[in-house]
Amino acid sequence: MIIDCHTHIWQSPEQLGDGALLELSKPSVTPGQRLRLLPQADTANHLLAAEPADRTFVLGFRSRHLNAAIPNDYIADYCREHADRMIGFAGIDPTEPDALDQVSHVTRELHLKGLTICPAAQDFHPCDTRAMAVYEKATALHLPVIFYPGTHLSPKTKMEYARPYLLDEVARSFPNLKMVISHMGYPWVDETIVLLGKHQNIYSDVAALLRRPWVAYDALVRAHQFQTIDKLLFGSDFPFTTAGECIETLYSINQMAMGTQMPTVPREQLRGIVERDVLSLLGIHATPARLIAMLPKTRRVQKAG
Repeated sequence: MIIDCHTHIWQSPEQLGDGALLELSKPSVTPGQRLRLLPQADTANHLLAAEPADRTFVLGFRSRHLNAAIPNDYIADYCREHADRMIGFAGIDPTEPDALDQVSHVTRELHLKGLTICPAAQDFHPCDTRAMAVYEKATALHLPVIFYPGTHLSPKTKMEYARPYLLDEVARSFPNLKMVISHMGYPWVDETIVLLGKHQNIYSDVAALLRRPWVAYDALVRAHQFQTIDKLLFGSDFPFTTAGECIETLYSINQMAMGTQMPTVPREQLRGIVERDVLSLLGIHATPARLIAMLPKTRRVQKAG
């Protein structure tokens, strides 16, 4: 089974907050790729791009700091409509006064299966007291937490809060909390690799790296040599790439070493990333589609604010 652990949708790029529109409008300069301006992140394109994956995580996002909000209701309705394929993760901003109430709401009412948190874009230290309360509740509710770097979203994001090593204290405080560090913590890949080896319930996805084959090759070789590659999860980072493109890139990653004496990554380990049993690892039990179909729609179209 192929699980794409990292995709995004939005109704308007303005929902990503202050500065994001300018940053995301920068054209791609990756050799061999078409010139891309602002990506299309609507649900129709998302559904098409997700075709190779059996299940796809759809990540929400909120930030008071950036004045950003992709409505969790929007994520929930889309996942409800495609319950056999989509699994929603709620965007939670621990700095919001009602953050704990939001966690309860998205779990019990919206039936989302995890949380997405972005300290750099939400302006808080990962061990902030407010955030620790959210982790405690997530642990009690058996909700995995995806930590999204978000350092590229806006000039206003704070890179010092995106350092993976800051999650060491979180993992020590909540050893049963399932955590996923997105993008292998780039640019701090080595910090992520150390955490993968140290903590049983920390994982990382390769989303975004596969758009940059040399960066992906270097990160995967390091993870292989430090024997943590079995903690890596597949992610496409839609709308910036598709699942099909990323699977192709992953399986061809050793071409970077062709004709050289540089190390390679065993194909079986690459296959392991693509076919990892992510639902079991993160303790996610998908709600049966027949039950989800009985639930009322909750979509409320809203703008950031």
